[in-house]
Amino acid sequence: MAEIQEYKCPCCGGAIAFDSTLQKMKCPYCDTEFDIETLTNYENELKNEQTDNMKWETSEKEWQEYETDNLHYYVCKSCGGEITCDKNTVATSCPFCGNAVVMLGQLSSVKKPDYIIPFKLDKKAAEAALKKYYEGKRLLPKVFKDQNHIKEVQGIYVPFWLFDADADVNMRYKATKIRAWSDSKYHYTETSFFSVCRNGSIGFERVPVDGSIKMPDDLMESLEPFDFSQAVDFQTAYLAGYMANNYDVDSEQSIKRANERIKKSAEKAFDTTVNGYTSVVKETGSIQLRNSAVKYALFPVWILNTKWNGQNYLFAMNGQNGKMVGDLPLDTAAYKKWLLGLTAIIGIILYALSYIIWLL
Repeated sequence: MAEIQEYKCPCCGGAIAFDSTLQKMKCPYCDTEFDIETLTNYENELKNEQTDNMKWETSEKEWQEYETDNLHYYVCKSCGGEITCDKNTVATSCPFCGNAVVMLGQLSSVKKPDYIIPFKLDKKAAEAALKKYYEGKRLLPKVFKDQNHIKEVQGIYVPFWLFDADADVNMRYKATKIRAWSDSKYHYTETSFFSVCRNGSIGFERVPVDGSIKMPDDLMESLEPFDFSQAVDFQTAYLAGYMANNYDVDSEQSIKRANERIKKSAEKAFDTTVNGYTSVVKETGSIQLRNSAVKYALFPVWILNTKWNGQNYLFAMNGQNGKMVGDLPLDTAAYKKWLLGLTAIIGIILYALSYIIWLL
């Protein structure tokens, strides 16, 4: 069966044909005209367009036997979280759900980190930051402001996968320029259509992806950025006095999220180069990754897990710069009292105003 070649208008998508009078291709729907050579080149570009190729080479370090001699790990019976620590660390509750944890023994089930960013802020700084975070929040339940409760904040190293790659990006946009003018009889509007192409390369270094299911991705990404210039090659000595959450999302499972972040950043960078048009619509695009590499690192985070009315609330602070994030609950009883008092005050003010107006 013979192959049928059909030409579509790049502007409106309608079928177009050759106009012998104009010696051009013309769309009968939007009246746009095309040189045959231009249209042929456009069709060839469509046929040769590449799809995304965002594959990664992953490799992971193994622990040396002597490195695990002083390491133990805890497993929470409630949420299943695994926490690594040195043999001198005593943990009585899970930092993720607040329930008791059980020490199982030597570490053997996870890969060795490549890097670690040591804690820069101590526990006192974390407690002070949490107090400041609570300041002025009158409708916060009392349990959150309790001094002993604030002291439950724990330092933990959170696992992150770091993705490096160079990205070759090809983008195509449909753009328009609109020109309007008038004479003594008519108003004119001319719309010009353009196919805008952008090609180039952009490098990505250490795109972080949280490797823990227990730590919400949006919470961890809200703590970014971490200053990687302070990172060092991993040594177990940095774990002394802290915990380390073992990864339960491996590097292969983290690729999807890394690709999403890389693709979004690359497209945004190229989008900003398309200027000077009335409208711009992205048509297609592809990203080809090369020189890819994945590393495993531990980032410092102070966390506090609190239960209120059967719901868990997790607060986290960047262990380098003190940035604090977390959702705060509302004490409904206090809110009702506050609303009742506010309503009463407004009522008194309105009554007083109406009385003054009556006197006048």
